[in-house]
Amino acid sequence: MIATSPPAARGIADAAADPAVIDEDHLARMTLGDRALEREVLEIFVRQTVILLERIAKADPAFAAGAAHTLSGSASGIGATRVAQAAERLEQAARAKASSAEFDGAVEALKAATVEASAAITARLGSVLRDH
Repeated sequence: MIATSPPAARGIADAAADPAVIDEDHLARMTLGDRALEREVLEIFVRQTVILLERIAKADPAFAAGAAHTLSGSASGIGATRVAQAAERLEQAARAKASSAEFDGAVEALKAATVEASAAITARLGSVLRDH
């Protein structure tokens, strides 16, 4: 798995609650082990997160909920569990018409998760280039 500390360093319970940034096994299944397809999917995901986060930051809650739902599905598709979970929390906050502080906190959590995933993806794509 990408960018996670070993379970021994965190404890078994923490390891289960703290998924890897990108689940490599899931990604490999979704791309049928095709490294070129994997690269393309990851590049699209990174571009999509930038676009959707910009839109979410300026959007009303209804639009933000829809964009977060889209991002959650995309993140789940590549095994970016933390991003998917943060997007789901934002979607729920938007649909529940949470306070502005709660909504803003959910947006910030999603931004943090996407930055972490983008960094892991960038590192992975760099290693894919070196491997070929």
